[in-house]
Amino acid sequence: MADKPTPPPPPGSVQLQIELDPAVANGVFVNMAMVNHTDSEFTLDLIYVQPQAPKATVRARAILTPRHLKRLVAALQENLGRYEARFGAVEIGE
Repeated sequence: MADKPTPPPPPGSVQLQIELDPAVANGVFVNMAMVNHTDSEFTLDLIYVQPQAPKATVRARAILTPRHLKRLVAALQENLGRYEARFGAVEIGE
């Protein structure tokens, strides 16, 4: 009796387990972001600007493909919409 190869699982059926390092789980406070891009990637720098200080610190940097950035923007828009539906509109000051 021949062994039959196991077919791959259907897309979306594999459960991804994400490990969160305790240091990363604490998070960092940021109050500024800078986005730069090339033809193949976007760089997102998350920055903390201390009031009255002439210097700022990049606390995290993410480098994303254009497709992943587009999915991230969609996820952020969706979540902001849910937040505003529950707590009211977020006003952007000047």
